Amino acid sequence: MSLKKIGEFGFIDKISRGCLVRPANIVKAIGDDAAAFTTDAGQLALITTDLLVERVHFLREAVSGLDLGHKCLAVNLSDIAAMGGEAREAFVSIAIPADCPLEYLEALYDGMKQLAAEFAVNILGGDTTDSKVDLIINVAVYGTVAENELLGRDGAQPGDIIFSTGPLGDSRAGLHLILNEIKADSAQLKSLYQAHVRPAPQLHEGRFLACQPGVHAAIDTSDGLSSDLGHIAGQSRVGATLQAENLPISKALQSFCRRFDFDPIQFALAGGEDYTLLCTAAPQHAAALEKNFKNRFKRPLSRIGQINATGRLEIVYPDGQVKPITPSGWDHFKALADEDHDGN
Repeated sequence: MSLKKIGEFGFIDKISRGCLVRPANIVKAIGDDAAAFTTDAGQLALITTDLLVERVHFLREAVSGLDLGHKCLAVNLSDIAAMGGEAREAFVSIAIPADCPLEYLEALYDGMKQLAAEFAVNILGGDTTDSKVDLIINVAVYGTVAENELLGRDGAQPGDIIFSTGPLGDSRAGLHLILNEIKADSAQLKSLYQAHVRPAPQLHEGRFLACQPGVHAAIDTSDGLSSDLGHIAGQSRVGATLQAENLPISKALQSFCRRFDFDPIQFALAGGEDYTLLCTAAPQHAAALEKNFKNRFKRPLSRIGQINATGRLEIVYPDGQVKPITPSGWDHFKALADEDHDGN
């Protein structure tokens, strides 16, 4: 069945089934001019939105509708996680080109619904329209957090220990496989591909960090370690030193870099879209934080560096070399400028 045949309202009726997974506090869901829900007293509201454009953020022919839907919601949930919040309601707007099959769109919404159900997030509405060329998806998520538990980028202090909640660089390796049409022919390569197309938003980890003493700042690694650490340093007006040998690099990424002759440290620094969390914590609380994290999540919290007052970002290699860190994660407008400079 074609999208044109069922029309906009038939499509809305079809994809709206299964969007309400947590009825508490919901007064009006999909079907009215606006959603209506009550809010909890004493909570701050968190609002985030991300726009994903075909050929800029994804290649439709290289990713399934199910995986794309998962990722569209995951990147927003990750923003809520970075601030220590609980994700509650989502809104999805989509511009659909004529060549996008209805089956692909249904799978896309299934991907969002499955992830939403995992974290008890309602999909309460949005908008649909046509697109002349590309598939365009915008997701907005509403979340909440207690004021005294809010995490931000501006709280890092000299002496703080820098932690990562998971491996870095895997998603960049997965993207390399996609762009170069390299078949994921091993379990390790498949895990890297999955890291890119189905990132796991760390909402539980974010809530954990928000409730631990001594955690001062946090951010998700959407732009890459070098850029995201730079965001913390810039907003907190501090510097940072990383230890190269302590960066959490998965066995899969190590194998990938040996096979294709890449530097895993550079993949970890300049990857992006890993959607793990970086946080900084007071040194006197660091050991307890590591212990509590491992007890809770059954994996280590990686101690990767320390905040200082220099204003510089540096990385120390095992041989003692100290090199400056240049933010080198993804920047949409710089990427566009590079394309213009190249004459494309």
